[in-house]
Amino acid sequence: MDLPLLVASEHSELLDSEVSIVLLLTVAAAVAVVARRIRLPYTVALVVVGLGLAFLPSTFIEIEISADLILAVLVPPLLFEATLHISWGRLRRDLFAVLLLALAGTLIGAFVVGGLVNGLVDGVPWAAAVAVGALISATDPVAVIAFFRSIGVPKRLTILVEGESLFNDGVAFVVFIIALAAAGPEATFSLGDAVGQFIIDGFGGLAVGLVLGYVVSSLILKNLDDHLIETVVTVALAFGSYLLAEEFGAIFDLADVHLSGILAVVAAGLTVGNIGLRNTSPTTRLTLENFWEFLAFVVNSLVFLLLGLRIEISELWDRADAILVAVVAIQLTRLVVVYGLGTLHGLIQPERKIPRSYQHVMFWGGLRGAISVALALSLVAEESNLGADVVSTLQVMTFGVVLFTLLVQGLTIERLIKRLGLSVRVEERIEQQRRQARIYAQQAGLDELDRLRDQGVLFRDLYESMAGLYRGELARDRDQLGDHLRRYPELETDMYIQARADTLRAERSALQDAARRGLISVDVLNELTAEINDHLAALEFIEGDARQGEIVVTEEGDGV
Repeated sequence: MDLPLLVASEHSELLDSEVSIVLLLTVAAAVAVVARRIRLPYTVALVVVGLGLAFLPSTFIEIEISADLILAVLVPPLLFEATLHISWGRLRRDLFAVLLLALAGTLIGAFVVGGLVNGLVDGVPWAAAVAVGALISATDPVAVIAFFRSIGVPKRLTILVEGESLFNDGVAFVVFIIALAAAGPEATFSLGDAVGQFIIDGFGGLAVGLVLGYVVSSLILKNLDDHLIETVVTVALAFGSYLLAEEFGAIFDLADVHLSGILAVVAAGLTVGNIGLRNTSPTTRLTLENFWEFLAFVVNSLVFLLLGLRIEISELWDRADAILVAVVAIQLTRLVVVYGLGTLHGLIQPERKIPRSYQHVMFWGGLRGAISVALALSLVAEESNLGADVVSTLQVMTFGVVLFTLLVQGLTIERLIKRLGLSVRVEERIEQQRRQARIYAQQAGLDELDRLRDQGVLFRDLYESMAGLYRGELARDRDQLGDHLRRYPELETDMYIQARADTLRAERSALQDAARRGLISVDVLNELTAEINDHLAALEFIEGDARQGEIVVTEEGDGV
């Protein structure tokens, strides 16, 4: 082909992809508006619309939906943004439960689902069944996090569900890779080698993310005060940690070494969220949070629209029997994992026992999504080992499970949460914030009037007239806020905790400023900062348990 024709062809493909992305983002914005008005979960609405777009001519949306596109391009920013907001203090208190569900739960799910699929679906060999069991047993962080943010749930329940979904996805990916390696016609399986590879992949990925996250947090975010540069660095970290882990063996000429990129991104995000953001200025932190919130919204919209586009209804109907087996298998194993391991955890850590109502939500909230589809798409590379029919069957089962969890469980989980009394009453909280914002704005207006009066800009009569209006509105809104808090006393506890946390962070910033000015030594800074961090950790504990009535906040202390 002539060079001008080649350039023109590539230019045309680039423009087609750009047009497709613009169309998808436009559709996503419209879906967001409609979903908000009809109170439909945004992620579910996106999948439904994506299914509808699949019936349009193939030239309407020209994007190749591949495993690499989802795993390497779309998933890292979503995982990174999600982990930025997870408090290590809260996660640490439930870390045993999270790891138990993520590790043991995923392994149980992979082998039990694999056994059922192998026994009930014709033509699926054992190793391939375990591989599909792994990719559909783990709850997907993209789907779970996006959904739980759209409805209000207690923070401890959020930590449990999000923590499990973030870690078990990396575990499932490692099991998936090991199972496929044993699925070839000439492959040999060794339990010792499999366990060794599992440990190297999982802990190696975590190590890569922790090291990169610490370097970025301690050397760059701490020593720079440029919100643009720091934002670019975090973007490079999100993608770089995934790529370095996935290509670790190739980079360092270790042919048999493969590390989990998903776990690397999770570790990097946790490190930046709990260390890096504390080292930045308030302006930079606000910029970072706004940027990642925007990027997560865009990428999340693309992920679920592409999921709907990739799933073909006709394929699902043709293999409805295999899908039914997979759906029943994951529900049975999820039942065993959540309630069985939850009971075991309660016996080992009775002081951190997971309430039964939480377990109900964890069971029914086990949504699957983007990563399951991405791993299923990657099975195309295994057709020479597994056969085209087996690969097609595994993909259809995965797509059917994803669609069932998003449409059936996703549409009913909010009703379950409200029925169990676990809703944090989003409407009441928004009303509280609205009244607080009015008081804050009116007080600022009154302060500005005082300044204009003191400078002689306003005559006394004009000042008294305007100030009287402000004082009347302030008194009215304060009375209404008081009535609102008396109706919903748990909101007053939240206000106290938030105010106390803000003052403690202000104290910590003042100490850091004093150290930069040379007013106090590094030893004094570390000592007093440690005390403040202990108080913040105590507040996080109170915040997690106050809604369950376990702690009462008082004026004399942080809690009893």
